[in-house]
Amino acid sequence: MKTSDFKFDLPQELIAQVPIEDRSSSRLMVLDRETGNIEHKIFKDVVDYLNPGDCLVLNDTKVIPARLIGQKVETGGKIEFLLLKRTEDDTWETLVKPGKRAKIGTKFEFGEGRLIAEVVAMGEDGSRIVKFHYDGIFEEILDELGSMPLPPYITEKLEEKDRYQTVYSKHSGSAAAPTAGLHFTEELLEQIRAKGVEIAFITLHVGLGTFRPVKVDDVLEHHMHSEYYVVTKEAKDKINNAKEAGKRVVCVGTTSCRTVESASKEKGRIEETSGWTDIFIYPGYEFKIVDRLITNFHLPESTLIMLVSALSDKDTILDAYKTAVEERYRFFSFGDAMFIK
Repeated sequence: MKTSDFKFDLPQELIAQVPIEDRSSSRLMVLDRETGNIEHKIFKDVVDYLNPGDCLVLNDTKVIPARLIGQKVETGGKIEFLLLKRTEDDTWETLVKPGKRAKIGTKFEFGEGRLIAEVVAMGEDGSRIVKFHYDGIFEEILDELGSMPLPPYITEKLEEKDRYQTVYSKHSGSAAAPTAGLHFTEELLEQIRAKGVEIAFITLHVGLGTFRPVKVDDVLEHHMHSEYYVVTKEAKDKINNAKEAGKRVVCVGTTSCRTVESASKEKGRIEETSGWTDIFIYPGYEFKIVDRLITNFHLPESTLIMLVSALSDKDTILDAYKTAVEERYRFFSFGDAMFIK
């Protein structure tokens, strides 16, 4: 299986730069994965495709303001940090630009010295392991000094930080938003509950590894970065009850999908668990839990389009993406959504 098998032509102007005013008014493509039939809807219509007893799985991670702009203590040279994941209390795996300034032992300051970072080790793929020094509470300092780490394909400034958070975000730790969830409003969630659909919250802290391009020709040689996840007893019970009752588990986003599949040891049952996952889902994968998926439109040749192709099949997905381009759907983080039924 070649990475190039998942290539498609995407005009730059279809990459959404800003979120639309009403989260739930984005467009929704409904794809029947068996027939390839496509319907064009508005996202709030998703309630019509959910059935009483179904379990809707949402990732309640919260994006941290992980982008820091500072300077090298010795020379004053400008530096940019992107916090990827916490490895210990005050130690983080971090992307640094320009990386040549970030040698082991080098110190950087942010907010006129309120936050000091020292490079203590080299990480994977050019990242740095950095220890922070500060007085006070790290999260409060980061919230004051940091900014939202928008993906590189978004060049417009985000006016409201909360628009890169889901309305149900709760547990801080992500370097990127679980973007399929950005379409939900509190009102829409209430409508879904009122229909008799169970809502289960899991947590997966999204790292940038999810979005990194696949640089190998053979898909099987790609290595996924690990991300921390939690499945609580409450979530486990709701998901297992739905499976046992013959109802559907509908995951919102590839992160929710990867979490429930990571937490399942046997087909149809999920465990209460937490830990690190580097699960890589591509065509040929046999799903243990996920029955349906709500997801955004993804990058060509990405692990994300490989995952959605696994739930349907590559040709059906690529045909749907071709239609999305023709119909001028908006792509990526602030773009439109697809329901694979």
